[in-house]
Amino acid sequence: MKMKELELVPVEDIRVCKGMTVDGMLKAMGRAGGFTAQKLADATDVAEAMMRDEGCLKVLSFPACIMATGTRGVIVDMVRNGMVDLIITTCGTLDHDLSRSFAQYYKGDFMLDDAMLRDEYEISRLGNVLVPDSCYGIVLEENLAPMFDEIFKDTLSMTTHEIIDEVGARLDDEDSLLYQCHKNGVPIVVPGITDGSFGCQLWMYYQFNRKLRIDLFGDEQMLSEMMNDAKSTGAIVVGGGISKHHTIWWSQFRGGLDYCLYLTTAEEYDGSLSGARIREAVSWGKVKEQAKNMTVEGDATISLPLIYAGLVDRLL
Repeated sequence: MKMKELELVPVEDIRVCKGMTVDGMLKAMGRAGGFTAQKLADATDVAEAMMRDEGCLKVLSFPACIMATGTRGVIVDMVRNGMVDLIITTCGTLDHDLSRSFAQYYKGDFMLDDAMLRDEYEISRLGNVLVPDSCYGIVLEENLAPMFDEIFKDTLSMTTHEIIDEVGARLDDEDSLLYQCHKNGVPIVVPGITDGSFGCQLWMYYQFNRKLRIDLFGDEQMLSEMMNDAKSTGAIVVGGGISKHHTIWWSQFRGGLDYCLYLTTAEEYDGSLSGARIREAVSWGKVKEQAKNMTVEGDATISLPLIYAGLVDRLL
């Protein structure tokens, strides 16, 4: 690019003042030219444009791990406040949301003795979050088994989003993602439904109900129709793996996403999908060349709450 084509914008110092809002800080970061701070500010602008675009299908994809943290509350509030039309995630999201609706997770440390946690306390460590056995598998089995008896009473063939919606309808917890998605009509699709405790409970139900079928093609049909019917599409993609790929995969059949945010800690040098930047998705037709987009490197338990806080200041 020739120098005459450059727009030279001066770097401004960040001035922090008492009572400064999160949005005020984000805008200051946008003027500061501060590496990832600049990206975070730009990402919030992209998210705002996506939210203001009437007719835009707003997709949120993420892996299960952040549902074990307090960032669950941000995701639930995004659904509650109409910022999400569709969720694509992994099975563990259901596990953690349900477990935390019935029991407590606890703060821990990355450097705890894992053998001690297992042998003496029967606790599993998820990063710096502690998940006691009594708050996870046992709780899910006790609560899901009777729900499945009701849900599959009249039919033994359902999609993942239908099963999840039926479970959400049977909850009474305003802080639950499944409850809020049912209440607000936001489908949750889990392509890898058997890869977690929720899926294991379905498998256990199958042992006594051999005609049970999970209609994955029904999920795909809904995704295809939602994508094709949308005026425009946008996605906030947290992390990688199957939830990320399923989001951008279906976007390619309508020419790619119009808006895309990617919050990641992965590197791209190993050729992984999780590390692939948005520019790579452009080459596949999964994100439009002219799409408003931003990749933000860093822990999503930091970046997503800040972006959401900025949106709250601007839109609510």
